[in-house]
Amino acid sequence: MAKKIESYENILKKLETIVETMDKEELALEASMKNYEEGIALCNKLYKILNEAEGKIKILTENIERDFQVEEI
Repeated sequence: MAKKIESYENILKKLETIVETMDKEELALEASMKNYEEGIALCNKLYKILNEAEGKIKILTENIERDFQVEEI
């Protein structure tokens, strides 16, 4: 079965919910640690998505620059 890919926006919303919960509520240490671990995992997912997007943008930009250079000659 194919793995469902979450959108950047959905992951960010989950992270915001965790942060709000930790800010507003007095949580037990175990619950705080669980939320913290989940938040770190979500941050890592967001970082990976951003890195992939940056890589795609670099590739596209390089291709556009090459196309412009070829046309100038």
